Amino acid sequence: MEKVIDETKQGQSLVLEGNKENSKKLYIESYGCQMNFSDSEIVASILASEGYNTTQTLEEADLVLVNTCSIREKAEQTIRKRLEQFNAVKRINPKMKVGVLGCMAERLKSKFLEEEKIVDMVVGPDAYKDLPNLLQEVDGGREAVNVILSKDETYADVSPIRLNSNGVTAFVSITRGCDNMCTFCIVPFTRGRERSRDPFSILNEIKDLEERGFKEITLLGQNVDSYLWYGGGLKKDFEKASEMQKATAVNFAKLLDMAAVAHPKMRIRFSTSNPQDMTLDVIDTMAKHHNICKYIHLPVQSGSDRILKAMNRLHTREEYFTLIDNIRKRIPECAISQDMIAGFPTETEADHQDTLSLMEYVKYDFGFMFAYSERPGTLAARKIEDDVSEEVKKRRLTEIIDLQQKHSLMRTQEKVGQICEVLIEGNSKKSDAQWMGRNTQNTVVVFPKEHYKVGDFVNVKIESCTSTTLIGKAIGYSEMM
Repeated sequence: MEKVIDETKQGQSLVLEGNKENSKKLYIESYGCQMNFSDSEIVASILASEGYNTTQTLEEADLVLVNTCSIREKAEQTIRKRLEQFNAVKRINPKMKVGVLGCMAERLKSKFLEEEKIVDMVVGPDAYKDLPNLLQEVDGGREAVNVILSKDETYADVSPIRLNSNGVTAFVSITRGCDNMCTFCIVPFTRGRERSRDPFSILNEIKDLEERGFKEITLLGQNVDSYLWYGGGLKKDFEKASEMQKATAVNFAKLLDMAAVAHPKMRIRFSTSNPQDMTLDVIDTMAKHHNICKYIHLPVQSGSDRILKAMNRLHTREEYFTLIDNIRKRIPECAISQDMIAGFPTETEADHQDTLSLMEYVKYDFGFMFAYSERPGTLAARKIEDDVSEEVKKRRLTEIIDLQQKHSLMRTQEKVGQICEVLIEGNSKKSDAQWMGRNTQNTVVVFPKEHYKVGDFVNVKIESCTSTTLIGKAIGYSEMM
């Protein structure tokens, strides 16, 4: 399952300051995970050189693109409705072209182009550099499609345009694709095999962001712990690399260390981790550097060994506990969050109780919890009957959410009376008189504005909390300033 789907950002139209020489208008909406929003920035950058400025006014667009997600059925339904709305506008403005990008492209290309005829162009996640050629095909009256998955495309040479940016935090993609064939997940089929980006292009992008005033970056990948650069190529082919390539290879722990040392005033996060690939050297690197945030998103999906095996998760319950114990021992203050699926096929009440007992052991800071939704094209859809009723899924999901809320409140209550370092990101949602930022554990902190400004690192004394937010008062700038 792709990680950290922010419901508040779904379907946002992305906009940036335009180039006065550009005459065409691009309207682009994104759905799904952080990787999709990051990809939209790459697309905007490619099309900016083709004469397109972004717009938030659908009716004036020459080109409308929707960057899609196939992870959950709800996302697909939303995108189909949006495509119908786009085509209603297109009937008024026949020159407008509509295209589908991203994870739905490969699976539904024939439906979109041939059967339903609702789009002019379908472009997969590895084909964005082909957009100028595909637009020429569309302008010539032809349907355009490129959903070929690449063995080496990482967009390392594309400098993303930061869309709807707060000017403080930014995403930096470091890997593409996934080699973990979890039976519930479509990602390996829509984004291809794992390949890593040249570490020096990553460091150059971070340097550029720092020079432009950004204060925090999140290193992104379907599975960042699998990062492995040995001169290019798929991760699975590393065993065929030369001895020199192996000796000079850069893994994720090394990349983290390089970034932290090169940019000591830049705060660094990463997402998403996979339990079987999270190594002790990564944890030790986190512990060594103040500017690497003490937060790990560590999806488990189930607490039952039987269900983990059915999901083709490459870790057991006990191995997960050992990893949690190692994190707690090396970084006691580290926050940990989860992904959890309720009602996976064949899940019994005993399996569900195993999930609840795992949550009691870990006591996550927060989580992303879903009822199982069969996704066409996945191994589970082909081989395992979806035999858990919707009523049971809903009840089990509610129990998981209720337990997580209890643990989340416990974790925030632990912070009351403490001082935490906060990076100010913008106004609080509830009051323009307060700032909102996050601490190293990724928890939202709000406090009175006083003389501080966006982008400042501030020490905040925590006075109260909810299960999701810390509330306090700034007592001065932190050492990161």
